[in-house]
Amino acid sequence: MTRARERATGARARAALAASLALLAAGCAGGGGGDPGARSLPNGETCQSLRGQLDRLLSRGVQSKVEALSAGRKLSPNDKAEAEAYNRILNQYLGARCHV
Repeated sequence: MTRARERATGARARAALAASLALLAAGCAGGGGGDPGARSLPNGETCQSLRGQLDRLLSRGVQSKVEALSAGRKLSPNDKAEAEAYNRILNQYLGARCHV
């Protein structure tokens, strides 16, 4: 290959790389699939009230029940309901960005 041809091939490769990077950057900036933002809290709830509910459930030992539920172990209906309530409230708390 001649020097001129090598330079032209290199230039095309650099141009293709630059175009690919530009498309990638545009896709990231477009917001498609990006952060949806904070979700609103259920009526009558605040970040503080959700945090209080989470703390009460934790003080009653719900942590081990949540771990058992996520591991697929059998739980009594009451324990399962508590673990699911904790997960639901935690999702609301995190979704509303109360932790930020």
